[in-house]
Amino acid sequence: MALIALAADKGSPGVTTAAVALAAVWPRRVLLAETDPAGGDLVYRSTAAHGGPLNPNTGLLSIAATARRGLVPDQLWDHVQPLSGGLEVLAGLGVAEQAAGLVSLWPTLGRSFAALADSPQAPADVIADCGRVSGDTPAVELFPHAALVLLLSRTEPEALARVRDRAAHLSARLHGGSRGAAALATPLVGVVLIADPAGSGKLVNQVNDMLVHAQTGARVVGTLADDPAGADMLAGRKRGRLDKSLLVRSARKVAADLNQQYGAAWAVAAQAQQGHHMQQPQQGQQPQQPQQTHQGQYQPPYQPQQGHTGAGR
Repeated sequence: MALIALAADKGSPGVTTAAVALAAVWPRRVLLAETDPAGGDLVYRSTAAHGGPLNPNTGLLSIAATARRGLVPDQLWDHVQPLSGGLEVLAGLGVAEQAAGLVSLWPTLGRSFAALADSPQAPADVIADCGRVSGDTPAVELFPHAALVLLLSRTEPEALARVRDRAAHLSARLHGGSRGAAALATPLVGVVLIADPAGSGKLVNQVNDMLVHAQTGARVVGTLADDPAGADMLAGRKRGRLDKSLLVRSARKVAADLNQQYGAAWAVAAQAQQGHHMQQPQQGQQPQQPQQTHQGQYQPPYQPQQGHTGAGR
């Protein structure tokens, strides 16, 4: 199991929509974490399992106080809220100004997200919505702890040029230099294209050639359908058969492909690095136990249902 970080360089390719869609169909238990320093969307657009809104004070804000005393990965569950339909969410910040006081939180979160895979009580993958990563956003402090960093991009020429340059920049930052296709390193920097499903195979090959030629160390790992109607259904703005939408069908394929290609490696890496990533509680501090509803239970992957889930686009 692993931490998968989703981000974009510029524009609005739909990072939150992609994160929610992938988490909704993920084949193992998953925690969706809103880690965009600019603020999250789910608290404004989603319905909690109890039928009301999410609590904006439960999530990254409440974790910040806990993390000052050390953060045991299982403590993450104490700050999680289930959406209607079952998807477990760590709600993000309300406004960007709140991020200023949380500078030291991001590396701690990254270690805890990665170590959650080996939780003896409630192991899970983490899909983190990191928003835009241009500039000096602190969300990039999560990336060294990730198994996979996914950059989302639309297919306009300028968008592809930006994702190429951002991939090269991240590879240099994470791996120490530019890399060709034969020198991929961990965390792998992948690109997910938001595209019309028709003819996407040819486009994937063209973008891969561009990434390799630029020695970015990145490659295209899948495509999500450019499906405004499906995104509206996922956000609860429109009713319909969400499970039959192009967006969810393409998300299922991306999730299945990622797990088929990297799932075994993630499990091995998580076991090998458990001691490295785990942050132990300070002397005299007792590890806080997760909520009773999570202990020893495996929750099946959330199944998108009509009108059940809200998400930002």
